[in-house]
Amino acid sequence: MAFELITVPCLSDNYAFLMHNADDGTTLLVDVPEAAPILDIISAKGWDITHVLLTHHHPDHVQGLPDILANHHPIVIGAKADAHRLPDLDQPVSDGDHIAIGSAVGDVYDVSGHTIGHIAVHFAEQDIVFTADSLMALGCGRLFEGTAEQMWSSLSKLRALPDTTTVYSGHEYTLANARFAVTVDPDNPALQDRIARIEEARASGTPTVPSNLGEEKQTNPFLRPDDPKIREHLGMPSSTDAEVFGKIRSRKDNF
Repeated sequence: MAFELITVPCLSDNYAFLMHNADDGTTLLVDVPEAAPILDIISAKGWDITHVLLTHHHPDHVQGLPDILANHHPIVIGAKADAHRLPDLDQPVSDGDHIAIGSAVGDVYDVSGHTIGHIAVHFAEQDIVFTADSLMALGCGRLFEGTAEQMWSSLSKLRALPDTTTVYSGHEYTLANARFAVTVDPDNPALQDRIARIEEARASGTPTVPSNLGEEKQTNPFLRPDDPKIREHLGMPSSTDAEVFGKIRSRKDNF
C-alpha cells in the first residue's frame, strides 16, 4: 500500500495531518484547525477528503470543519463519549473500536486527560499513531478536564506501542517542551542531543512533528515518571508513577 502522509501547519502552532492511500484513493484528515491550508494541499494533489478524524472537542481542532464539508463529503469520526461537544459525527467510536480508512485499519484508544473523551488512533500496519494533545513531542497536553491518574493511564497505553511508531501530535510546542524537560531530567544525554536537533530544526522553520516513539520514551519526561534519576531529582523515590507524573505536569504548568 502506497501511503503518503503530509503534516499541515495551521493557525499559529497547530498541525493537521493528511493520510492518503494512492491504491484506493482514500484520504484521512486528522483534525481541522482551519480549512484553507488543508484545502490548498488537497487541491494541488487532486485528492478527495474521504474521512475526517476529530481527536477532541477543542475549537482549534474542529473549527475548520464546516469549510471542509462545503467542499468534500467525508465520513466524520470522533469519540462517542464526546459526541455532545463535537460536530455531528457519522461514526462515533470508543476505546477498542477499529476504523477503516480504505485498506488501512486503525485501533481507537481513549486517551482522556487533556479532555475527557480525547481519542488517539494507532495504525499498526503503517506504524503511526495520531495523538493530538495527549502525547506530544517532548510533552503532553495540559490537564484541562482529567486527572493526573487518567493522563498517566492514557500515556501508558501509548508508551506500550512499538518504539518504531511515528507519533503525529497536534502542536509545535517541542522547543518549549524541551526547555522544560531539561529542568526535570538534566543529566540525560539523549535529551541533550535531541534539544540540539530541535533548536536547529526550529531555526530553519522545520516542523518537529511527527516524532519517533522510541525517542519519546528516552527523552520525554511525561513518559518517564518511573525513571530513577527523574524521581531522585524530584525527591520522590517512593511515590507512585501517577504521583510523579502529576508533579512533572504541575511543574510544567508553572514553568
